[in-house]
This record gives sequence, C-alpha cells and structure tokens, in this order.
Amino acid sequence: MARGGINKAVVHKARQALLARGVHPSIDAVRIELGNTGSKTTIHRYLKELDNQYPAQPLSTPNLSDALATLVEQLAEQLREEGEARIEEVRSTFEAERQTLLGQVQISQQALAALQQQHEIQAAALAGESAALATTRSTLQTEQTRNATLNQAVGELNLRLADKDEQVQQLQVELRQLQQTMIVKQDELTRLNRDNEGLLVQIRTLKDAQRTLKTQSERRQAQIQGLEVNLAQLNGSRGELEKQNQNLALSLAERVTELRQQLQLIGKLEAQLRQAEKLAQ
Repeated sequence: MARGGINKAVVHKARQALLARGVHPSIDAVRIELGNTGSKTTIHRYLKELDNQYPAQPLSTPNLSDALATLVEQLAEQLREEGEARIEEVRSTFEAERQTLLGQVQISQQALAALQQQHEIQAAALAGESAALATTRSTLQTEQTRNATLNQAVGELNLRLADKDEQVQQLQVELRQLQQTMIVKQDELTRLNRDNEGLLVQIRTLKDAQRTLKTQSERRQAQIQGLEVNLAQLNGSRGELEKQNQNLALSLAERVTELRQQLQLIGKLEAQLRQAEKLAQ
C-alpha cells in the first residue's frame, strides 16, 4: 500500500520531471524524486499504468549504442522490479504464515497455562488428601492406643474377678463348715453372711463394669474398622490423583515440545526470508 500520500498523480509528476531532465523514470529514480518515500510496489504499478497512458518520447533519435544501453537498462529495471515483486510476495506469504504460527503459539500458550493451572489444582487437592490421610492415621493410632488401654483394663478386671470368684468359693466352703457348728458360732456365721453379701455386691459391680468395658471395647473396635475403611479409600483417592498428576505432567511436556517446534519453524521461515532478500539484492 502507498505511504505518505503517494498516489498516481504524484508519481506522474515525478515521472514527467525526470523525463524533462532526460533521466529514465525507473522505480528508484522516481522514489528519489519523491524524497525516498512510497512503496516500490506501488510506484511500479503506477509507472506501468502511466507508461501505457503516456509512452515516453525520446528527445532525439538514439544511436545503436544508446538503444542497446536503454534496452539493457530497461531489462535490468524489469529484473529488479520482478525481483522486488517476488520479495514482496514472499514477504506477504511469510507474514501470513508468521501470523498463523503466532496464533497457534498463542493458543498453545493458553492451553499450557490452563494445564499448569489444572496441575496446580490437582497438586493442591493431592496435598489436601495427604493431610487428611495423615490426620486419619493419627486418629487411628490414637484409637488403637486407647483400645489397647481398654483391653488391658478388661484383662485386669478379669483377673480381679477371678480372684473374687476364688474368694467366694473359699467362703462357701467355710460357710458349710460353719453351718455344721451353727449353734456354737451363730454370731460368727451372721457376720460371715454379711461379708459374703458385700462380696457378692462387689462381684456384681465388677461384672457390670466388665460388661460396660466390653461394650466400649466393641464400639472402639467398630470405630477402628471404620477408620481403616476410610484409610483404604483415601489411599485409593491418592493413587488416582497421583495418576492424574502424572498424565497432566506428560500432557504439559508434549505441549512444551510442540511450542518449541513451532518456534523453530518460525525461525526457519525468518531465515528463508532473509536469504530471499539477500538473493534479490
């Protein structure tokens, strides 16, 4: 496109000025006449239109050498114009491909950012699950310790109960013996009966306590089993999150590789453009 107000009328005026001075109106000559402004492609297009409308008239009949020189100059100008047109075409193609690749790079960068964000979310979720797993393990350990303490208490109560049962048996033997001498030792028998009743009360109390501890132990055992199930589920969730995290890492690596390949392609296209401009010069 024309720049700096370059149009056909301006090019025509510069062309006429050059012809008036006896200078061939080439693209470079016209551009210099215009103050080194304007696109060479636009100047070339306007000059072709003006050549068709206003053919240049020679000031005098040239000799053969001048005709050959003019022909050589025109051929050189034509080659230069064709080369510049080719460069402009290559530049336009390159710019279109460059914009396309830049768009693809932008899309890849956005996808990469989305994957990175998803990766951070998954990592945060994994950290949360790990914290919950640690808490569950700590709770399980605490419950196991309490359960061991309860089991020990139940064992001690069983020992005490066994001792009380053994005392009862001994008292029953003594009671039979005392019954044979009831008349003689009635007062002592009454006292022993009271002692026996107290022991029976203690035994019933200990048995009640044993049943209570057994119920608590069973309840604790059920809680431990529930925690173990939760632990297994958390371990399963953690494995799945780790797998998803690995898949996201692989997808992220593939996106990075694709982005690098696209950047390499842009570098190759830029090198080709520089080589084409160098050859045209």
